[in-house]
Amino acid sequence: MKTILIIEDETAVRENLRDILRLEGFKVHEACNGFNGVAMARQVLPDLILCDVSMPGADGHAVLTALKDQPATSRIPFVFLTARGEHTDVRRGMNLGADDYLIKPVDIDDLVNAVHARLLRATEHLSAAPTAHLPESPAELQALGMTPREAEILFWITQGKSNPEIAIILEMRLVTVKKHVQNVLQKLGVENRTAALRVVTERLV
Repeated sequence: MKTILIIEDETAVRENLRDILRLEGFKVHEACNGFNGVAMARQVLPDLILCDVSMPGADGHAVLTALKDQPATSRIPFVFLTARGEHTDVRRGMNLGADDYLIKPVDIDDLVNAVHARLLRATEHLSAAPTAHLPESPAELQALGMTPREAEILFWITQGKSNPEIAIILEMRLVTVKKHVQNVLQKLGVENRTAALRVVTERLV
């Protein structure tokens, strides 16, 4: 049974999310603010975290930053829940390491699909390189023959980001991102992102 941690200061929203996820067969933990959420995440090590952005005290960005600073929690899939949908908020969250961004009120199907998709992607990402060294910055990847822009693209691929997410982070058109991804895969001599991750981790050892 997969475990989900919900960090949300609005009781009604938190309880609604809890009930939906429990009906889907997940074990759910709850935290009513960012400080409690960080502590609980470190204690229970959930398989995925759903976190509101706008909270008093430690907001969602502060929570994510705190968890990314600890090895035990740095790889936990992290999905923001927020009433704000501006690209600047999306981009900031993605740059901090968020895996997804859902706008409240969240449609039930969108929530469930996002949770399942992120859990699956995390499993695939881990199986591709379970103990490997991942790059800490795009600069490391220029040694693989990448241009600075291609290195940025490849860096976010190794972080498990999709093309639309990379487009948001780098403020690029989706078609441009796709073209860069094609070039990156061609330079690495691979056909897909999973193979690219393996090549990167092998060459960065």
